[in-house]
Amino acid sequence: MSRKTAPAPVPPEVGQVRFDVFKSLWLWAMLLPGVLFGIPSVTPVTLTVSLVMAFLTLCLGHSVGLHRGYIHRAYEANPVVRGGLIYLFVLSGLGGPLSWARLHAVRDHWQNQLDCPPYFAYRHSLARDFLWNLHCRFDAADERALSRLPPGLFEDRWLQFLERTWPLHVLGLAAVVFALGGADAVAVCICARTAGGILGHWFVGYAAHVWGEQLQALPGATESGTNVWLLGVLSFGEGFHNNHHVYPGSARMGMRAHELDLGWGSLRVMEACGLIHSLRAWHRPAAG
Repeated sequence: MSRKTAPAPVPPEVGQVRFDVFKSLWLWAMLLPGVLFGIPSVTPVTLTVSLVMAFLTLCLGHSVGLHRGYIHRAYEANPVVRGGLIYLFVLSGLGGPLSWARLHAVRDHWQNQLDCPPYFAYRHSLARDFLWNLHCRFDAADERALSRLPPGLFEDRWLQFLERTWPLHVLGLAAVVFALGGADAVAVCICARTAGGILGHWFVGYAAHVWGEQLQALPGATESGTNVWLLGVLSFGEGFHNNHHVYPGSARMGMRAHELDLGWGSLRVMEACGLIHSLRAWHRPAAG
């Protein structure tokens, strides 16, 4: 009796999934000190600082700066504001901005196809997704998907610099935190926070394709995402993923009254302060 083998993550003509040593080591180098030393030594001060840093780096940096700003161009801003937001993303410790933009474009491209490879579809277990997404990298066979990104993104010298040096900025922040608060503060505010951001982003991405409500399916697409209310609130709007799949160019992801989108709220405050303009947003009907 033959044993059934798992399908390859992607066919060779699409690309190749490889184990990424640095990516894996970076995760565990943050997770283990965060769990072993950070959690037992947490104080009200380090917890507050860590939460503020999480808001700045994950909400303003990742969701507002990289995802809605650079990747989808859902608003306009001057180079200083845009560059500052992307620097906050780098301090999240999630990775390089160009690598993230590239993978985002490739994933969206294939999820919108009927022949989406298993690596980009969510027909596998949470454990397999943990291995694939947090310990492997995807090398595309071609650049067909990059046309989804704004022109000139990969020629941006600030992004090129941050792509090459992003771990150094996180370690530099760790040195500052160590000087101000010692090793325990580093374990909480850098290690635990960074590991929490990496794991949280991964889990929200999985959950918002497998569980939750899907109000509208995209014709001809393998994945249309789902809305998971609690994760949507905790992830600054990113967990309202069906909304995002249907309206990818919208700066607003929480589109109904009860879908609290802190990323959208942050953008409205920035707009009122004159930091950004030309917000693009779609609103889902209340009964939708």
